[in-house]
Amino acid sequence: MHTVWKGAISFGLVHVPVKMFSATEDKDISMRYIHKTCITPLSYVRKCQTCEKEVEWEEISKGYEYEPGRFVIFEKDELENISGEANKEIKILDFVNLTDIDPVYFQKTYYLGPGDTGSGAYHLLLDSMRQTGKIGIAKVSIRSKSSLAAIRVIENCLAMETIFYPDEIRPISQVPNLPEKVTVNEREMEMAKMLISQLSTPFEPEKYKDEYRGRLLEAIEHKVAGEEVQSAPALQKTSVIDLMAALQASLDATKSTDGKVALGEDASVTEVKKPKAKPRAKKVKEPVT
Repeated sequence: MHTVWKGAISFGLVHVPVKMFSATEDKDISMRYIHKTCITPLSYVRKCQTCEKEVEWEEISKGYEYEPGRFVIFEKDELENISGEANKEIKILDFVNLTDIDPVYFQKTYYLGPGDTGSGAYHLLLDSMRQTGKIGIAKVSIRSKSSLAAIRVIENCLAMETIFYPDEIRPISQVPNLPEKVTVNEREMEMAKMLISQLSTPFEPEKYKDEYRGRLLEAIEHKVAGEEVQSAPALQKTSVIDLMAALQASLDATKSTDGKVALGEDASVTEVKKPKAKPRAKKVKEPVT
């Protein structure tokens, strides 16, 4: 793994040297924009509109536009000093229960391996957190951005989850059309709870596959081989008359397939029964003379 950051975890007066590694990787299939006329990849140029020339990275700074067309300029070392990134410290502020944090706060996961020194302090922190069942809430600066973070144990490794600050989470009140008062049919509620119970299972992440990526890779292989790419047939929608019927059909499906739903993913639920459309009269073709 490539080391993305070196620093230390601090809690109280304890200093734990660590190396940071990305815990996840982007598996998206990269596509380039192509000029269809000549099949040439398009390039993106950092061009100054005033000087009318391409600008090299060493000529670039960052600026904040405080009025239209007026900027204050910051160099890299200024931003690092402001953010505290130069300290290279993950400072634990509090220890809390993992269940106290709503998943909406989580951003990205990093693994924290022991530094070149201080392996004893690393294992002390890891084992004490494992035995107490607590996670640490910390502050850290990475790439000129200050973040909150959750330090926790994954197997025999410390991990860090960057998390949003509270003012970065949009309030639920901004979601349109949320019902103020909901009346739920008791029979429908019981059936919904039965369905949830039927579909409940331990989380096994390995059983979930990126089907789109698989189909795209297969299509790329066919195109490279000069073959025609065949489109998958569209799934036929199943229109269910009402919510009760949908719940009953779902329960029946779980029973008949040992806990696996047999309904198509495009099945739709409509609560109001629609009148059947009248069949159109077939147009009679006139004989060709």
